[in-house]
Amino acid sequence: MKKKRDIQIQLGLRQNWQQFALLIVVNAFVGAMVGLERTVVPLLAEEAFGLVSRTITLSFLISFGVVKAITNLFAGRLGDKIGRKPVLIAGWLIGLPVPILIILAPSWGWVVFANVLLGVNQGLCWSTTVIMKIDLVGPKQRGLAMGLNEFAGYLAVSLAALGSGYLAASYGVRPFPFYPGIIFAVLGLLFSLFFVSETRPFTQLEAQTSDKPAAAKNDQPSFAQILLLTSWQDKTLFSISQAGMVNNLNDGMVWGLLPLFLIANNMSLEQIAVLAATYPGVWGLSQLFTGALSDKWGRKWLIASGMWAQAAGIGLLVVGRNFSTWLGGVILLGLGTAMVYPTLLAAISDVAHPEWRGSAVGVYRLWRDGGYAVGALLAGLLADALGISTAIAAIGGLTLLSGFVVAGVMRETLAKTA
Repeated sequence: MKKKRDIQIQLGLRQNWQQFALLIVVNAFVGAMVGLERTVVPLLAEEAFGLVSRTITLSFLISFGVVKAITNLFAGRLGDKIGRKPVLIAGWLIGLPVPILIILAPSWGWVVFANVLLGVNQGLCWSTTVIMKIDLVGPKQRGLAMGLNEFAGYLAVSLAALGSGYLAASYGVRPFPFYPGIIFAVLGLLFSLFFVSETRPFTQLEAQTSDKPAAAKNDQPSFAQILLLTSWQDKTLFSISQAGMVNNLNDGMVWGLLPLFLIANNMSLEQIAVLAATYPGVWGLSQLFTGALSDKWGRKWLIASGMWAQAAGIGLLVVGRNFSTWLGGVILLGLGTAMVYPTLLAAISDVAHPEWRGSAVGVYRLWRDGGYAVGALLAGLLADALGISTAIAAIGGLTLLSGFVVAGVMRETLAKTA
């Protein structure tokens, strides 16, 4: 029976399209959970709880970023040790209470705690769906696979942000904008329990056919070695990790400060919802193409150019004084992020051996999603001290610098899989 099962396992998107499509749907639910917050939660701080300090307002995002980053680290390692599916199910179980806590929250501390749980949910579920898709497709279509994954996740973020904004404009910032989150969490859990299949056998097949020599059991890198290798010792992996961190640093700034910046500039809730949804919408849709392009053109210059495009988009947000300019800024920011996001994941997978790839992806996502916490803290402190415009401009400067780090340090990784 085992032999028959082994024969049926094949790497490739076409060969595994049904499981791949199912994971696309599951990741859309993951993205929708966080999309509900992008328009409403920063405004909830002011309207429902009367918070004035930007640093305190962004505490929900700091807690989310720290917890998600740490969870990413262990999600990859757990997936390598016990399998992907149990990790995915655990993530959904932890995410179930999130919308209910926000709906019932009597104080801002409840919202912060809900975002701790949301960080665990996102770290376990999004990391695992990423790794499972990489498992299924093998080395030849990683960019395309990551583009499809991130397309689904961030299109769902966009639609949920738009929907929650319009619900808030019509019915108030609570409770109606968060009711869909209960549905998303329940459906994500049910799909993961009853329809998703374990994908670890695909990594074993790839390891057997990989041109990267397998290490002996006693020569396998330890978790600490993988952490150091991905964070610093391998300069290409370092440049990838820092780019991911800065990318989410500016995303955290947009999430936490942009709605407050726009409301201070007399934008309506409907206009804020459109802008908040356009950014992840362009990001999500463009990844249908940018992930596949990285399989043809290479990873390095798509990443560097994407960071520079993000910086230009942030610049438009700072200098803009009307809706059309800000719309152009979020479109450019979304396009730049689409160039970077799936390409970074594909590049990590190019370098890491299949036997420890899940752990390397986890380390990368530790640094990448740590950017939410760093960005929220930095943006909050700068906004309180110097104003929101200055905070946004400073984050744009860091994004520009990150692109130069990639250009100067990273080596092209696609040739390793050619």
